[in-house]
Amino acid sequence: MNDDEFELFQDYFRRRTGIQFGAGKRAYIERRLDDRLAKTGEPSVRSYVTYLKYADRGDEMQSLVNAMTVNETYFNRETYQFNILVKAILPELTTERPDRPLSIWCVPCSTGEEPFSIAIWLLENWPSVDRHHIDILGSDIDSAVLATARRGEYDSRSLQHLSPRLREKYFRPAGPGRWRVIDALLRSVDFSSVNLTDAGQMKQHGEHDVVFCRNVLIYFDDESRRIAAERLYEALRPGGFLCLGHSESMDRISRLFKVRRFADGVVYQKPV
Repeated sequence: MNDDEFELFQDYFRRRTGIQFGAGKRAYIERRLDDRLAKTGEPSVRSYVTYLKYADRGDEMQSLVNAMTVNETYFNRETYQFNILVKAILPELTTERPDRPLSIWCVPCSTGEEPFSIAIWLLENWPSVDRHHIDILGSDIDSAVLATARRGEYDSRSLQHLSPRLREKYFRPAGPGRWRVIDALLRSVDFSSVNLTDAGQMKQHGEHDVVFCRNVLIYFDDESRRIAAERLYEALRPGGFLCLGHSESMDRISRLFKVRRFADGVVYQKPV
């Protein structure tokens, strides 16, 4: 893959997904593109991009996205925001209506560890959890990770930050070194496909009280971050909260959100 082909692919993939790969990811991209070229029979990166652009290649585009996306996650990742959720955000949202229904959206959700972690955290740490109908939704652009999330089956590495008590309470053995979430927990989370920068897809998912969008904007370029911020703003109900990853900040992306500082960290709020 020469420099022109690298730039051509970078530009096409960014426009379709919002994801921007740096020069340091070139070998990573080349390995995965080699596999897609072999699978489709296309002789070059240029012809492959043309193949995607000008034909009905939805299945191949999904296969490309699945190959290119990074899905590093595990249970109870960055729990400081879960503390903010149960100590500050949810009590604030339910002050006027103590029994109001709530909606929490994880996007992207990868293989499902984050939304299941939130469900467990609420059950274990929010005394008011039984007073509310709580919808938890996980969405991702990668169909392969969504299939894993829907199965709810994980290896010991994914569960390494869970205590033995929580593992025993919310999981069942599923083979050597494998664990599956219990049926009640599996039913508590819905999963769907979404492209974070696609306005139509995002609107189909409605509005939510809390959105977790963690550790994905770091892979976007400035324009895609701005677009994503607008989509996330639209996905929140007035007064709703947005949680980003620990290395991400909305300060240089958008002024749509109000910065909220709590003892455990910073989150962003859609003004009422």
